[in-house]
Amino acid sequence: MATLPESDHIAHLQLMRLLEEHPEYTQRQLSEALGVSLGKAHYLLKALLARGLVKAQNFQRSEHKWGYLYVLTPAGARRKVQLTRLFLNQKEHEYEQLRREIESLRSELADDAG
Repeated sequence: MATLPESDHIAHLQLMRLLEEHPEYTQRQLSEALGVSLGKAHYLLKALLARGLVKAQNFQRSEHKWGYLYVLTPAGARRKVQLTRLFLNQKEHEYEQLRREIESLRSELADDAG
């Protein structure tokens, strides 16, 4: 699998989580829910489809319109777990750095006050 920018890993994770909850969402709805442009949502979804992590199934939305259900494949479910672990590890590391910085600032303030 090609190396993607870290921001794309996070965006792919967010998209996969959203598709699990709302497989019926249109690309426009996905873009709104993710807070990205329609073009970016299309790019992210197309990448997941190309990698076989998501599959699109036709379904009829109304009498005159067809839409897609976007469903995670087994490989997509595994990748979502991997990305979740990576994201969690990253956030835990950031949390520890922030916690140390806060402790340092508190110590600095206490030294200045004394």
